[in-house]
Amino acid sequence: SQHPVDDNHLSFCRQVRERLKKDVEEMKSQDPNFSPGFVVLQVGDREDSNLYISMKMKAAAEIGIKARHLKLPKMVTEEEVLHSIREVNNDSSVHGLIVQLPLDSVNKIDTEKVTNAVAPEKDVDGLTSINAGKLSRGDLGDCFIPCTPNGCMELIKQTGVSVAGKRAVVVGRSKIVGAPMHDLLLWNHATVTTCHSKTADLASEAEILVTGIGKPEIVKGEWIKEGAVVIDCGINSIADSTKSSGKRVVGDVHYASAKERAAFITPVPGGVGPMTVAMLMQNTVLSAKRFFASHKPGKWNITYTKLNLLKPVPSDIEISRACTPKPIDQLAKEIGLLPDELELYGNTKAKVQLETLKRLQAQPDGKYVVVTGITPTPLGEGKSTTTIGLVQALGAHLKLNVFACVRQPSQGPTFGIKGGAAGGGYSQVIPMEEFNLHLTGDIHAITAANNLVAAAIEARMFHEATQSDKALYNRLVPLSGGQRKFSPIQINRLKKLGIEKTEPTALIEEEISRFARLDIDPDSITWQRVLDTNDRFLRKITVGESPTEKGHTRSCQFDITVASEIMAVLALTTSLEDMRQRLAKMVVATSRSGEPVTAEDLGVSGALTVLMRDAVKPNLMQTLEGTPVFVHAGPFANIAHGNSSILADKIALKLVGPSGFVVTEAGFGADIGMEKFFNIKCRYSGLRPHVVVLVATVRALKMHGGGPTVTAGMPLPKEYVEENLELLEKGCCNMKKQVENASAFGIPVVVAVNAFKTDTDAELDLICNLAKEAGAFNAVRCSHWAEGGTGAVALGEAVQRAAEAPSHFSFLYQTELPIVDKIRIIAQKIYGADDIELLPEAQQKVERYTKQGFGNLPICMAKTHLSLSHDPEKKGVPTGFILPIRDIRASVGAGFLYPLVGSVSKTGYQIKTLWCTLHFCSVHTVTYLVRIYHVILPQTIILIVDLSQIFLRLVD
Repeated sequence: SQHPVDDNHLSFCRQVRERLKKDVEEMKSQDPNFSPGFVVLQVGDREDSNLYISMKMKAAAEIGIKARHLKLPKMVTEEEVLHSIREVNNDSSVHGLIVQLPLDSVNKIDTEKVTNAVAPEKDVDGLTSINAGKLSRGDLGDCFIPCTPNGCMELIKQTGVSVAGKRAVVVGRSKIVGAPMHDLLLWNHATVTTCHSKTADLASEAEILVTGIGKPEIVKGEWIKEGAVVIDCGINSIADSTKSSGKRVVGDVHYASAKERAAFITPVPGGVGPMTVAMLMQNTVLSAKRFFASHKPGKWNITYTKLNLLKPVPSDIEISRACTPKPIDQLAKEIGLLPDELELYGNTKAKVQLETLKRLQAQPDGKYVVVTGITPTPLGEGKSTTTIGLVQALGAHLKLNVFACVRQPSQGPTFGIKGGAAGGGYSQVIPMEEFNLHLTGDIHAITAANNLVAAAIEARMFHEATQSDKALYNRLVPLSGGQRKFSPIQINRLKKLGIEKTEPTALIEEEISRFARLDIDPDSITWQRVLDTNDRFLRKITVGESPTEKGHTRSCQFDITVASEIMAVLALTTSLEDMRQRLAKMVVATSRSGEPVTAEDLGVSGALTVLMRDAVKPNLMQTLEGTPVFVHAGPFANIAHGNSSILADKIALKLVGPSGFVVTEAGFGADIGMEKFFNIKCRYSGLRPHVVVLVATVRALKMHGGGPTVTAGMPLPKEYVEENLELLEKGCCNMKKQVENASAFGIPVVVAVNAFKTDTDAELDLICNLAKEAGAFNAVRCSHWAEGGTGAVALGEAVQRAAEAPSHFSFLYQTELPIVDKIRIIAQKIYGADDIELLPEAQQKVERYTKQGFGNLPICMAKTHLSLSHDPEKKGVPTGFILPIRDIRASVGAGFLYPLVGSVSKTGYQIKTLWCTLHFCSVHTVTYLVRIYHVILPQTIILIVDLSQIFLRLVD
């Protein structure tokens, strides 16, 4: 009955590897992009270490583990080793990290410090103090067991001998074998004795003997009890003249004599070693399985922040400052983001890496909800507040995974009368100051990138006007190291010109001239400088006044940064590479021969991408109740599409999982922001929404019904604070039309009636009933401004039900239609116009863009947001009008044409009417929120008001 187990244990090793291989295949079947990752960190170049590492790498490859050998030179310092370990700890694709010992460095390195630097959850060698402590304490299911002792236990179990109740002796007390082996046997209910080099008598009555003392053949056969299980972990070299190397490897046990007494004994070499490698792979797969299970998309472990609701409701800034946000890295962990997918900007905001989308690409999306509104009035409808209130309700109260995706506000309106855009009351994004001001610098990056293009235009025109073809060419393709070389951007320009040459010296004079000269027509330049401030004195400027510009002056202007096409590009891009291509395609002017001049022609597209490489990452923040928010991009809703970024929506939809919700907001009313959301944003993103939330208010609908105008600094007329069902019902025609507009895209509509304290039950019920009659899926009243998520629970439940309802999304038009036809479809079906009228300049642009190949772009109408028509004074649902198209502009990089209906401002928020929203906070205190909207009017009425004096007069 006495026999060694070398053949059996090798068979068992193969079984372990086959089982692990199936485990890896199972994880891959659930997520094709997932693979267990394993790193071996080695210092120096010891021959024996190289051999062991090659065995581990080979075993990992066989199982399907992505293994990497991180080899550091002998000259490496301790800090450099620790830095490498920290990098691997933060790499979410790595699930197992071992430090190959001994460390072979010329510098002094603390081995204990290095091994303890490995993250415990990646310590598949089980050598950190944390894992060793758990093992010593008996927490076997919550730690990694060192691989050699673990392999020894598997070999013992393989013999069929029960460990429980047996007398076991461990020879050696090293941290790698002896000490953990003692603990492992003990917690498997053996009676354990540990012997070591100082033990007087190694003779044993052990039924189980494990050696790892590192003394060649120290354990003699006669010391071993008959029928014992002997596991020899020793690897020692002794002299042997019969071997070519002059030595051979033996264990701690004298094998020849021991096998005569032992029932089972492992040979050396080839005994414990293969099992150690097998257990290392097992620990790595176990770590990967733990990671895989805990990071499944949609598996959130989120904590919500409880609101302390006060009456009367304090100011927005007081509410924001009274709430302590969760650390943003904690929120990121709660929603399934990995540490290396996060770039922290302090404790309350962070950028999220685009690699997140790649990691989650195989996961199903959540439900997609867009919040829009009736045609805006100066009284405001509260879309942003409703967006935040809805996500607070869905998350903190209905316990669903939910993300808000909103735009970043411009500093121009923030510092103007309009104020910020973080929501309001108890439905806000916090911290309010961070949200409304610099955030993470995205708008500043756009400012820099935009003005780089403007500088490049001026410089190019100057140099072309003052230099010969040869001089220009030498500047564009300078000598470097004695030779000239085209850049990739320049190769693209040559191809655009039809020049199939890649050698700079091969170009003839005519080709050099065509390549070097863009020949920009100054009157055709559409690219302006930008600034994120409403500086009215920069709306028209003259550049080139310096003597160095030699009289090359030109009139131009500053727009507000969010009006830049680069902002629209940021919002519509789907990847870093896509952004680079879009930036390259931006048309900035036209040549004198009528050819479009692009950023790629100027040679700045690469530089623009570098400036925007961080801005392309969405910004993570949170609501007052601790639900996540992406704040990313902020394009205007008049000359651009007025929606937050596609990338933010896509990442959020993956993170929430198939049962979760992503709520995004479209600028202005449903006839503008929502129409562009569907026809432009959804067209480029490929995403299909499930629900439209249409926000309406009693007082705004009364204004659409013919209510009186509002005067700045004066109390609201009684029509807006007293019940008036007749006026309200008349104004509901606008809501009905916007419900019809949303329904035209085949998506269920839920009307959210944003209630104010002066609204009566009869008024709120009237709106809800009329909305349902108009075809809305549901209509509910909300009080989230005063109550946070609690006040929007009914809305959340309605949105849930609507998301399960049948939908048949379709675009309003096909992009292949002629430009004029697409404009006419929008004007007639969305605005209710009888027809359109193209003024001469617009007609010329139609012909030019069609000839230049831009005719298939979608349409982004630029008209007043204050009316369904082009006249902001016409409230309700105007009829019988012809929509005049004054001009048409092209945002080729962003990917749309924008027709101008009337006069459009790109310079910021002009003031037509200054108005106040009244909230009674107490008997003696009145709070006025003063806001403005920019107005698309040829004649703009400017009202200059000393706000400080207004507020002093309004407060008792």
